[in-house]
Amino acid sequence: MRTGELPAIAAALGSPVLSTRPLAGGFSHETWLFGLADRQVVVRLGGPDPAIEAAVMTAAGRHVPVPQVLHLLPATAMPDEARPAMVVEYVGGTLLSHVLEDTTLDSRALASLGAEVGRVVAGISRVRFDRPGFFTDAQLTVGPERPWSQQLPEIASACLAATDVARLDPATQQAWRDLCVTHAPALARVDEHSRLVHGDINPKNILVTRTRNGWRVDAVLDWEFSYSGCPYGDAANMMRFGADYPAPYLDGFRSAFAAYLPADLPSAEEWAYLGRVLDMFALSDLITRPAENPVADQAAAQIRRWVADGLPDDELATLDAGGYAGR
Repeated sequence: MRTGELPAIAAALGSPVLSTRPLAGGFSHETWLFGLADRQVVVRLGGPDPAIEAAVMTAAGRHVPVPQVLHLLPATAMPDEARPAMVVEYVGGTLLSHVLEDTTLDSRALASLGAEVGRVVAGISRVRFDRPGFFTDAQLTVGPERPWSQQLPEIASACLAATDVARLDPATQQAWRDLCVTHAPALARVDEHSRLVHGDINPKNILVTRTRNGWRVDAVLDWEFSYSGCPYGDAANMMRFGADYPAPYLDGFRSAFAAYLPADLPSAEEWAYLGRVLDMFALSDLITRPAENPVADQAAAQIRRWVADGLPDDELATLDAGGYAGR
């Protein structure tokens, strides 16, 4: 935490901060748990414009559980060299990533968990916008954007140009370029989708609780990468490293996500495939991360599998078995 940040946040809260503890999560910001006299709050420092993220959370909160935003401190309200901050309520629950590591859960419990998560993730797409693109202000104005189907090959090439050959050798890089070129035209079927997309749906960004009747999603966290676009990418994000998750969880997630998607979304029957193509943007970006970044290394391994075997076919192959049906 930088000089001046803690006093400025304490002043905004109107309460002394009795304890601080760093929390995991967030690519472009720091996250802290602050203990006050009567409660705990979560503070996010840095990152993109917190006012945009707060507005996204407000919009999403009408359909899915999100933490309540308590205070916004833009850069202009912070001391010199201090970062903008967002204070949100502390939400109980357990990170989904920790739950999926529990080897005592049986198949029924895992399938139920996956179904609840799939239902909530599909619910994010109930927020509509007037066009696809990225948010430019706290009113969630969507800026103009070229069709995703036209952007994928060039963005993949730009990312590969910034990727160390030690992570992906030149032959694999060229094969990935070719694969992106091959599948990019399919995105024309979803270029006009303009629904809220979280952009970073993974087990580290979801809090859950097991109840007497099953599972409950307590909160979806970290909305910094949100945009207006096709919701199938959120499902692909969750399934990206699905080989690390139990098969019953993935089966429950896939079934519920498909069942709870808005009925009027075009090409919904192809959501799994089109989501994978959208995920090629994220995989391309991830491999540009610094050396020894574990997620970047996972992404590189995924790219090598897709280059060798084709995009996964979620209808014909189970991820945990390593089965891939080339398209």
